[in-house]
Amino acid sequence: MSGRYIAVEGVEGAGKSTVVAGVGDRLEELGREVVSVREPGGTDLGEEIRRLLLHGPEMTAWAEAQLFAAQRSQLAADVIRPALARDAMVLGDRSVYSSLAYQGHARGLGVERVRRVNEAGLGGTWPDSVVLLRIDPGTGLARQAVADRIGAAGADFQRRVAEGFDALADAEPDRFLVIDVDGVDRRDVVEAVLAGLGVA
Repeated sequence: MSGRYIAVEGVEGAGKSTVVAGVGDRLEELGREVVSVREPGGTDLGEEIRRLLLHGPEMTAWAEAQLFAAQRSQLAADVIRPALARDAMVLGDRSVYSSLAYQGHARGLGVERVRRVNEAGLGGTWPDSVVLLRIDPGTGLARQAVADRIGAAGADFQRRVAEGFDALADAEPDRFLVIDVDGVDRRDVVEAVLAGLGVA
């Protein structure tokens, strides 16, 4: 695994935020500047869109996909590209790959169609490496303290999301690091991710 933009992906409750924090701490101990971002969010516009996506009214699948793409475009322009330009490491709690799995595969919009919606706005700013935290979708949902609008779609939807992530990992094995996290202590997951990324 290589590159300076690393995204952490997985279904709801997989432990993405814990991994981003743990990997970020280790990189900073090694003297690297680390910029951690989350999707949706990370900018003023992105946080407003986050509120709509996670706690707003029901919306069509394409409205959802395009709102995700809009916040992602702003995040890439305002935060990710400037960080990469000054040689910082960027750790993403979700990325464009979430849209490919959630809206493209699970919502049935088509992975390649959703990819095209995002490509123009991202201007080539895609993760160099993707850490996929694999967990049983039902177990992941049970970890959520309060289900948001997408989490409330239920376990069957999350199973389709997991299928989408697995298909993406199979299609891009050089980009993906897959870590099984079912029943694994979160500190051990962080260590496994660090080892897989080649971080001391």
